[in-house]
Amino acid sequence: MSNIKSYENYKLEVIHKPRLKHTYLSISREGVLSIKTPFKSETFIQNVLQEKSSWIQKQLEKLQNKKQLSLSSLYSEAFITQRVEYFAKKMQLTYTKLQFRKMKSRWGSCNSRGEIVLNSELTKVAAPLIDYVVVHELAHLIHMNHSKAFHSLVQNYLPEAKESRKELKQIHLT
Repeated sequence: MSNIKSYENYKLEVIHKPRLKHTYLSISREGVLSIKTPFKSETFIQNVLQEKSSWIQKQLEKLQNKKQLSLSSLYSEAFITQRVEYFAKKMQLTYTKLQFRKMKSRWGSCNSRGEIVLNSELTKVAAPLIDYVVVHELAHLIHMNHSKAFHSLVQNYLPEAKESRKELKQIHLT
């Protein structure tokens, strides 16, 4: 059972699930605060909201500060494919497959079979950000994790990697 109501300056959705052991809070990309809880009590809900108000504010501010992607493409998938080939050669790495797909929560992925999938929304970001995602995914061919060695490898090829990563995190994927 769930219902959405307005609370202060955001929408609140309370989802009652008796089988849960704990209460969980989340905020959707649309800014809807969800509380999943085994408890029905309005007082309990109010206490959770009050107790977690600073966390809620912080998450809502993060959401508001996210940049929207451009509506038009700046680059083609062919351009990005060229960047993948360029960096693969430069890093002396080989991948088995390259695909583009629209993804809601990530810019790219790489699996242990050497298959790289890049978000088709990359066509709408600046070239240095494209290069960061490309090098990041290629680095996963060596390190299938986000260890210090992985980040060091990425930074070896892109000294501005940290800044690019921060900038990508500020873009709202839809």
